[in-house]
Parts: sequence; C-alpha cells; structure tokens
Amino acid sequence: MNYNINNVAVLGAGVMGASIAAHLAGAGMKVLLLDMVPRELTEKEKKKALTMQSKQVRNRFAQAGKDRVINPKYKSIYDKEMGNLIEVGNFSDDMVKLKQCDWIIEVVVEKLEIKKNLMKEVNEYRKENAIISTNTSGIYINEIVKDMPLEFREHFLGTHFFNPPRYMKLFEIIPNEDTSTEVIDFISKFAEKRLGKGVVLAKDTPNFIANRIGTYAMINVLKLMQKYGFDIPKVDQLTGTAIFRPKSATFRTVDMVGLDIFSHVAGNVVNNIDNDIEKEEFKIPDFVAKLISNNFLGDKTRQGFYKKVKTKEGKKILVWDIEKEDYVETKREKIEVIQNAKKQKNPIESLVYGETDENKFIWETIKNVLLYSAGKIPEIADDYKELDKAMIWGFNWEIGPFGIWNLIGVEKSVNKMKAEGETIPRWIEERLESGKTKFYDEEIGETKYIDLKSSEYKIIAQNKDALLKDIGDGVLCLEFISKGNTITDDVMDMMIEAVNEVENNYAGLVISNQGKNFSAGANLGVIGQLALQKKYDELSEMVDRFQQANLAIKYCKKPVVAAPFGMTLGGGAEITMHCHAVVAHAETYMGLVELGVGLVPGGGGNKELLMRCTQELPKASGIELSAFLRKAWENISMAKVSGSAQEAVKLGYLRTSDTIVMNKDYLIDEAKNKVLQMANDGFKPLYQKPIKVLGTTGGAAMEYIAQIMLDGGFISEYDSYLAKKVAYILTGGNVPNGITVTEQDLLNLEREIFVDLCKEEKTLKRIEYMLKKGRALRN
Repeated sequence: MNYNINNVAVLGAGVMGASIAAHLAGAGMKVLLLDMVPRELTEKEKKKALTMQSKQVRNRFAQAGKDRVINPKYKSIYDKEMGNLIEVGNFSDDMVKLKQCDWIIEVVVEKLEIKKNLMKEVNEYRKENAIISTNTSGIYINEIVKDMPLEFREHFLGTHFFNPPRYMKLFEIIPNEDTSTEVIDFISKFAEKRLGKGVVLAKDTPNFIANRIGTYAMINVLKLMQKYGFDIPKVDQLTGTAIFRPKSATFRTVDMVGLDIFSHVAGNVVNNIDNDIEKEEFKIPDFVAKLISNNFLGDKTRQGFYKKVKTKEGKKILVWDIEKEDYVETKREKIEVIQNAKKQKNPIESLVYGETDENKFIWETIKNVLLYSAGKIPEIADDYKELDKAMIWGFNWEIGPFGIWNLIGVEKSVNKMKAEGETIPRWIEERLESGKTKFYDEEIGETKYIDLKSSEYKIIAQNKDALLKDIGDGVLCLEFISKGNTITDDVMDMMIEAVNEVENNYAGLVISNQGKNFSAGANLGVIGQLALQKKYDELSEMVDRFQQANLAIKYCKKPVVAAPFGMTLGGGAEITMHCHAVVAHAETYMGLVELGVGLVPGGGGNKELLMRCTQELPKASGIELSAFLRKAWENISMAKVSGSAQEAVKLGYLRTSDTIVMNKDYLIDEAKNKVLQMANDGFKPLYQKPIKVLGTTGGAAMEYIAQIMLDGGFISEYDSYLAKKVAYILTGGNVPNGITVTEQDLLNLEREIFVDLCKEEKTLKRIEYMLKKGRALRN
C-alpha cells in the first residue's frame, strides 16, 4: 500500500492535542482540530446573544486550543500564520470531515471507555486505509481497539509525542498485535523526515519506554536521597550533568513536569503491573505525596521542591527541607568529588568507583538504573539501543543507560554488582561470555545520515578553529570547531582556503557543523580586548578580513550552501546570508544582534539586507524602497532574532527560496544534496552589481523614526544613536538620493562605523556586560 499524509485530524484540543496540531501545521499539513461541544453558554457568550447552536459556541473548545498554540507567547508553532492550516470543529458536527483525512490522531481524556467509543465513531467516517493512532501514555494500545474490525486494527497504533511536541524529539511508536508492518514503516519514516522526530519502537507496556525508565530513575534518586541523608540541592548537583542527565537534574525537572503528573505516571506503572517488588520501586516517597496534598506542584503553582520569593535583597530561591517540612534558603556547595572528577580523563568512571558517600550515592543511582533497564529487555523493547535513544530524546539525557555502562566498563561494573549480591540479567551475562564487553564500538552507533565525527570523512585541511572535510560526491564541508563556533581568525582563514579548494577540485561546499549551535557570531572577547587596548588598526584589519572572506563565499565559482541551526547570530548570520543557498533547520534562531553590544554588523550583514531589498524591488520608487528598507533597519536596530527558520524568512534573513528541514540529523545531507543539485543544474556564479541607495534623504527619514522611538521611551539614547548609524550605512552614507554604490563602498561604511563604535565608552560597557552576564545591557 502506498501511504501519503497531507490532511490530518486531531481529536482533542487540550494542551497536548492542540500542541500536536500546531506541530503538524508547522510541518505544512492541513489539520482538522476537533473537540466536544460545550454543555452550556458562558456569560460572555450570553452577552453576545449567542445560542447553543452558534458555531462560535459549538467550536469553543477547539478554537480555544488553536488560539493558545498560535499565540507567540507559548512558542508552540514556528510562525503564527501557520495556524491558518488548522481548521477547528467539534465531535457532533464535523466527524464527517474525517473522510478527507489521511491520519487521525486521538488525544482525548485518558479513560479507556471514552477512547473505545470514539474509535467506533471514527470507524464510521474514516476513509479506507486511513491511519489511526492514539497519543495515550497510560492505556494499553491493544485494549483500545480489541473490539474493532481487523482492517481498523491493521491501521491503528500508538504514536506517543512528548510534550512540548515542537521541541521534544522523541516519538514512540507502539503497534497493536495486528498493526500492519507497512503502516509501522511508513509512520516511522514520516515522523522522522517530515515531523523531525527521533523514532523508537516500543511494546505495549505501562508508560512504554522513556516514561518507564525515566520515572524509575527519578524515584530511585528520591529514595537514595533519604538513604544517604542528602538535601535536595546536593542531590541535584549529583544527578545532573555530572552523570549525563540534564542541567535541571532531578528535582528541578520534576518541578517543570509537575509533581502531580510525575505521581500519576508513576502510579500508572503501579496500577498496571503484577510484580510486587517493582510496584514498591515505583511508589513515590511520603514527602512527595505531602507536597502534592499541599498543592505544591512545581512551576505551575510557583512552588514545589523549589520556590522563588521576592525579598528586600532581591529574588531568592528557597528549597523544600524534608526534615523541617518547610522551605529554607538554598545553599549551593561545591562538591569535591565532582570537582575532582572533572580533572580525570573519564569523569564518570572516577565518580562511580570512589569511596566517599557521594561516590556511593552516584554508584547506586547509576547501578540501579542499569540493572532495571537491562531487566526490561525484551519486555518493553527488543533492542537496548531503543532505550538509550528514548532517554536521550525524551528526557534530554546526554548519554543513555547502556552508553553510560560502556563508559564505566561493562565487565568491571558487573563484577562489582555481583560482589554486592546483585542479580545480573541473563542476556548481559551471555554478552560477556561471548566476549562482547561493550554495548557500542568507539564510534557509537551507525547512522543513516552524515555524522561529521565519523572517520569515513577525510580531513582535507585543519587549523585550531575549523576543519575542511570531504563528505563525498565531490562536496566539502567547512566545520567550525571554535568555542561557541565563534568566528575567529582561523575560521576566516579556513573560509578562504575552502573557497580555493572547492574552486579547484570540488563540486561545491557546505558550511555547517554538528555542535549545539551553528555560530554565536564574532569572538566578542577578542574584539573587547582590542578595543580596550585601542588597537583600532587591528580591529579594522580583522573586520576587513571577515568581509573579504564572506565576499569570497558569495562569489565562489562553485555552489556554496549554508546549513544553519540553533543560534545563528551576528557573524554566523552574515556568513549564512552570503551563501548561494541555505538549508536551515526549522529551529534556527537567526539575527544580526550586534547593537546589543553597542556595535553594528561588520561582516556585510547591513549590505546583504539592503541588497535583498533592492533586488526584490528593482523598479520600486524611493518611497516604496524606503518602506521596504525600514523593515531591514528595524531588524538590525532592534537586534531582532527569529524564533524559527520560518520567521527568519519573514524577517528577510532567509530567502523564500531557501529550504527548511525538520530533522536536524539530516541537515548536512540535505545541504549536500542542494549543492549537487545546483552543480548539476549548471550553477552560474554571481557577479557584482551596483546598488541603488536612498542617501541622506532616506537616512534622515529613518533617523526621524529613531528620534520618535527615543522620545516615546521605547529605546535608550544610545540605542537611538546606534540606530542612526545603521540608517547611515543602509542608505549609503553622505550621498544623494538615488545614487548607485558598490558593495565595497557599503563594506567600507560598515567597517569604519564598527571601529568608531569600539572607541565609545558605552559600547565598551555593553561588551563587558555581555561577556560577564551573558545578556545585553541597554545603557
């Protein structure tokens, strides 16, 4: 069967259902969002003279769900306008519309009978071969459809999104006993490529994979805390990044999730298994139950394990003391074993095999999870790798349980466990007996996509901050490896070398990396240091080198494609904007943010935004061009950063012709394919063209707007000063209206003003503040 999904129905417009609808719309699908018809009118509806037959009333719940997720405040959708793909309705009037849907997702209340009855109704309207799934995390998949026809069951499965669906990568697929393998394969590929998810195949067991292991891991920590007599802040230090778990560790994570939700998920295991020992393992401690009874549920009630309070001295964070049963001031102490471990080649090995109580606590924390995880194979999944991926993608662990087992030594740790009287799962013993002492080879796992860490990609050139790699088929990849992937002298050198190498020997170039962010921009520390030392000539030379490196990319005789993701700021955005095409991850936060540190874009960012205005409006009048140019000016002057790649298109940082990819794992593959496509289509290099500017007339208009914003208290005096500098550059400087200039003319303006601003005291203070505090100073 050849499946295809263009239209999706989401049944249930609560927080999760509406968020799933938003993510599907963000992936470009038409979504029908349905919910119940309200039982009565609200007072507001009565005042509007609406009745129970009014569409506005009947669709109230679904509309409320849509309104919530398209509100930029909640960041549920890439761009508010994508909400136009979501159509709202209700279960009573609109079920017939299911006939148009290729995929129907149920996200109603977690009650078996309600779900079963809804499935019967869905079956009346669904078209043949439409796929049906449930997002349940607490009810057996097989139970939901046990009374349904075989053809329905063959097209039914669990598709468990993690909350929030936009950001959480994990997507658990849970087949029922009759789900077609074709349906499983199709949804797996669709979720991975179209929805950007990390897919794991789970079995129909309580809480599936991630919630089963993750909840056990957290309850295990709570009980060990009581055993060792540690307090909450100390335990959070011991169970965070030190053992490859999130920075939020245990208690801050539960506060974010909600203590009530955490308790419910744990209770779901207790209520659905027969093993008394495991039931006890999932029983939450009494001190947690007491917090829940007090309605101290975490972030949503503004107090849980932690509580923020305002005092005369400022904001303070209090923490729950389980002995005093009250909040006390948080005291964060440096834990010596963690500090010492950081100095070791293998820190986690140092932590688990030490002799202090903290070492023993970490050993038991990890040991118990390893044994529990191993004991759940093949009960909850057939492959231990699925457990690792589930914990990385669903609970934000840096490394999964079996990856951690690798690091502490499988054989060594098993011997220690045996010495402590633990029972080792038979399949682990069999692996060791067969000589398999690792769960992964040195290069963890084989991937279906380009992994730049792989030794198969030959390094063509390398320096301290950048690499040039052959990624096959005549394509090179320029990879930044500086701290924060900042733009340094070495990065600029490699940009020039990459262009030379590609023009002489290769089909094209990809610029990307696989770090946390594409690039945080220029190395602000170096700029600040040169400015303080008044080495203005060196600053000017550095800016000029960056400008020329960007021009080399732009006018390369072979196609150059950037593949940005995450933070793509300042210089990172400027490099991207100079490439011939861009393949961006949907989660790309792009912007020219230099004004936040008292500077202007110096690598050609002003120039590129100006050129896009003039190229898109070649025959525009001065008034039309001024209106379009104002948008670019506001982007730079307000240091606007896109909330997604889609928004970057609206802001003009990306072109409408640029590609947006949902799954970051495949980003470099798609960029490489774009290079080859451009090369095969007969790539024509760009050539320099004159640029029409608005001169002093256009500059005066923008300066007037800046003055109004200053007078209205919207910006500071220095922000206004900087905004006027940007206007000066974008309008070509002190020249007549309508004159044409060269790119180099504009670059010269950028460089001169950049260096002049480095002489300003307020700029130096902004740079210092950013380096110390990590946020902008508006002085």
